[in-house]
Amino acid sequence: MAPGERLARAALAGVVEPGDERLGRLIAAWGPEPVWVALRKGAPPPEGVSARHWSGLCLRAEKADPERDLERIGALGGRFLCPGDREWPGQLADLGAAAPIGLWVRGPCSLRFVGLRAVALVGARACTDYGAHVAAELATGLAERGWTVVSGAAFGIDGAAHRGALAVSGVTVAVLACGVDVSYPLAHRELLDRIAGSGLVVAELAPGDHPTRGRFIQRNRVIAALSRGTVVVEAARRSGALATARHTTGLGRHLMAVPGPVTSGLSAGAHRLIRSEATLVSSAAEIIELVGEIGELADPGPEPLVPRDLLAPRAARVLEALPAEGSLGLTEIARGACAGEEEARARLVELCALGFVERVGEHWRLPPGSTRHARVVLAGKAHGGT
Repeated sequence: MAPGERLARAALAGVVEPGDERLGRLIAAWGPEPVWVALRKGAPPPEGVSARHWSGLCLRAEKADPERDLERIGALGGRFLCPGDREWPGQLADLGAAAPIGLWVRGPCSLRFVGLRAVALVGARACTDYGAHVAAELATGLAERGWTVVSGAAFGIDGAAHRGALAVSGVTVAVLACGVDVSYPLAHRELLDRIAGSGLVVAELAPGDHPTRGRFIQRNRVIAALSRGTVVVEAARRSGALATARHTTGLGRHLMAVPGPVTSGLSAGAHRLIRSEATLVSSAAEIIELVGEIGELADPGPEPLVPRDLLAPRAARVLEALPAEGSLGLTEIARGACAGEEEARARLVELCALGFVERVGEHWRLPPGSTRHARVVLAGKAHGGT
């Protein structure tokens, strides 16, 4: 990219509010440099931009200092990315006119590469212990499988997701609603430094800029666009995480949600998403099954086992031949199991040793109160192949 265009984009990133589609369309039509020159000179408002909006941008342009901002990001060990750079994530183009003008980045990773396999985990700031536990567990599972965890570095679910990825030395990306040199919330300064040390801290706003309510909402569209899918872990009916969910569906990405207690107001928003458009997920494997490559299926896990499941088929048939009440002789048991008497006798002796049956004279029966479950489970495992 030509130095003049990079400088113009750095200037516009400090002047234009994130997600301003009117200016996005103007930049696409004119190019960054002509737009910056027009703002700096206080030119008349172009077609499609109101005079009021344009005059506000011109006032901001008077105070803009892109050279200073580029020096500040360089002093932090960071960089300013522009569309067309090798590190620029191509999926941000899906935002159209609302795509970022540029991104200020701290951290050693390539944003483009870590964004190839990325999942967003978002949710309530005032989350429950359940929500924080689930967010950390999902982030850990994703990171262990080589996926990047994207979130907003806020209190609650965001912080738990970042920490979960960091706990297993995974890659996590924090997308901020302020400058990358601003620790917001202040209590997350150490967390943001850890993320910048091994992952990435990303912002549309120039260094030093402060967060506002509107910037948080616009930040969410970048979280959604960077990721293959978004998981809402815990969210009330009115939650900023639901804005990320709307951006996710608008971009055609996978939207997922984690269920919570039906009595919890902090799960009401997530439950509404599950009823309408989100896929219910409960593990990292289920998330990857949706957002991963074809063939990356979640392991359904083992079915619950009872001791009789460990029996070999012939022994199980003999056990089934015994009635729930009363006892039977050897001949009747062999007939019920469709086996010879010697075969039936051998299996009954094994079943007796394992605690499945007991002998009463010449008859055999289930132990009183038994439901055909072994009382000696370890022995059943050891003899499961008989």
